[in-house]
Amino acid sequence: MNDLDSLKARAKGLKLNGLLSHWTDIGPEPWVARLIEWEEAERAKRSLERRLSAAKIGRFKPLCDFDWDWPEKCDRGAIEELMTLEFLKEATNVVLIGPNGVGKTMLARNIAHQALIHGHTVLFMSAGEMLAELSALDSDSALRRKLRHYGAPSLLCVDEVGYLSYGNRHADLFFELISRRYETKSILLTTNKSFSDWPEVFPNASCVVSMVDRITHHAEIISIDGESYRIKEAKERAAKKAIQRKAKKSS
Repeated sequence: MNDLDSLKARAKGLKLNGLLSHWTDIGPEPWVARLIEWEEAERAKRSLERRLSAAKIGRFKPLCDFDWDWPEKCDRGAIEELMTLEFLKEATNVVLIGPNGVGKTMLARNIAHQALIHGHTVLFMSAGEMLAELSALDSDSALRRKLRHYGAPSLLCVDEVGYLSYGNRHADLFFELISRRYETKSILLTTNKSFSDWPEVFPNASCVVSMVDRITHHAEIISIDGESYRIKEAKERAAKKAIQRKAKKSS
């Protein structure tokens, strides 16, 4: 395919039918290539803006600001490999496990944002928000639509599994969602509970073992351990204010 044929194929991809109807006359004109570049760039920008809005990632600290020396345990190489997004090609799940405040959500949001800017669709939800929304639906048709909504994105991020406990209906709905995405699309989970403790998250639910089995069958599981960043930052702010107050008194 020569350059002109390639340019025409791009115009077809953009559905620039008016341009294509006069292609024989204007295709070789030097301004046509620039016009197509502008249109591609603008559409890519609008697509990213739409996907960013729909993803609900929220504000987050960029990965370049992550203090890799703070956690007692964190596989930096594994996180950086996730940022290549290879796991999405194989519909592999990702599970970030660790106590409160060690950066699980921050890392998950960076991975989600990386997926977005590389053209994937993403949805980022807390487990509590998602399961409350699903369990509140009282019609089968509304529930099916919402399950399709959660099942559609290339990457579904479910944050903070384990911070609350849930009833059997919540467990059944979560299992249904996991089953819909099983071996077809990736889920990224953050949790403060080891999988052996998930019966505490979904007490009395008969599907917990099957749920964990499907999550972990094709999964990259990364454990993070250490003290809370939030406590560390709070101590640093308190120390800074103490120094400022002392400086004011001495001035």
